[in-house]
Amino acid sequence: MSTGLVFHERYLWHHTGNHADFVPYGGFVEPLQHAESPDTKRRIKSLMEVSGLYEELIKIKPRPASKEEILRFHTESYFEHIKSLNKTVTLDAGVSTPMGIDSFDIALLSAGGVIEAFDSVINGDVTNAYALVRPPGHHAMPDKAMGFCIFGNAVIAGMHALATTDIKRIAYVDWDVHHGNGTQAAFYSNPNVLTISVHQDRNFPTNSGLMKENGENEGIGYNINIPLPPGSGVGAYEATFDRIVIPALNKFNPDLIVVPCGFDGGAGDPIGRQMMTSEGFGSLTRKVMVAADDLCKGKIIMTHEGGYSAATVPFFAHKVIETMAGKDLGVEDPFQKIIGRLGQQELQPHQDSLIKEAEDLLLKLK
Repeated sequence: MSTGLVFHERYLWHHTGNHADFVPYGGFVEPLQHAESPDTKRRIKSLMEVSGLYEELIKIKPRPASKEEILRFHTESYFEHIKSLNKTVTLDAGVSTPMGIDSFDIALLSAGGVIEAFDSVINGDVTNAYALVRPPGHHAMPDKAMGFCIFGNAVIAGMHALATTDIKRIAYVDWDVHHGNGTQAAFYSNPNVLTISVHQDRNFPTNSGLMKENGENEGIGYNINIPLPPGSGVGAYEATFDRIVIPALNKFNPDLIVVPCGFDGGAGDPIGRQMMTSEGFGSLTRKVMVAADDLCKGKIIMTHEGGYSAATVPFFAHKVIETMAGKDLGVEDPFQKIIGRLGQQELQPHQDSLIKEAEDLLLKLK
C-alpha cells in the first residue's frame, strides 16, 4: 500500500484577508484573521514533517487545471468572472468567498492538484492519496463561489475521471461539518455518481442538505444527506457510517471513492458544533478503507475541505493520513483525552432516531 500527497507552497499564499472568522471587519467588528487561513494547512504539513510521516508519502506534483477541465463543471461566464478578479483583493467573489491577488491562479492549482491525485490513484501509481489543497471546493456552484470555495476541486476531478479514464462509477463521502452542496448540485441527476454528505443539520448553507434532497430524474436515490444534530460525537458518526454510509457504498459498488475531507466536525471548531476526535476520524477512515479494499482495490482520494481550529486540526489530519498510509508514527494527540471524554460522545437517542430515518434512503438506492 502506498499513499500519495498533493501539496504546494502556493496553496498557503491564497489570501483571504482580515475578517472576524468569516464576517468582514468594519464598524464594531475589529479586524481579525479569516477562518479559512493558511494556518491549519501549514500546521498539518509541519506536524507530518516533525513526525516523519511526510517522508513516508509519495509526493504528487500539482499543476494548474486547464480552462477545459474547469468548464466541465463551471460556466464560462463564471470562469471569466473569477479570472477578472485575479489581480485584485475582493471581500466576496460570491457568497462568503474572499479572494486575494493571484487567488484565481492558486484555485487553478488546487483543482489541478486534485486531478493529479485522481490520476495517480486511477493509474495505480499510489493506492490512495490525500490532496492537501487550498482553496477548498465542495461548496462551489457551477456559476457561483460559495463558502470559501472558488472551483469545485473534487467535482472537477471526478468529471475528468469519468470523461477520460475507465472509471464508470464514483462515490463521494463528504464528512465536512457543512453540507457538500456543490458536489450534490454537480451530480444530482447522475446515477453513475453516489453523493453522500454527513454534516451538521442546517449549518451551512442554511436549509441545504436536507434528507428529502435525494436526487432527481435518473439520479433519484443517488444523493444521500445525513444532517446530524449539533453536538453529535464519535458514537453518532460511527453509527452513521456503519448503518448508512458503508451499506450504501456496498450497494452502489463504485470504481473509486472520494472523501471531501473537512475537519470542522471536530470538537472546538469555531464554525462547527460537533464533537469528533482524532481517533474518531481515524475510525471513519478505516471503515472507508475496508469498503474500498472490497469494492475498488483500495482506491480512495481525500480532498482537503474545512477545519478551522489551528490547534486541533493538524492532529485530526495526521491521524487520517497516517491511517491511509498504514503507519503508526507514535504521535499522541494531546486533545484526544480532553475531547474524547466530553459528555454525550456516545450515540444519543435523538441522534439514533435521525439515523433510523435516514436508513430508509438506502431503499431508494438501486
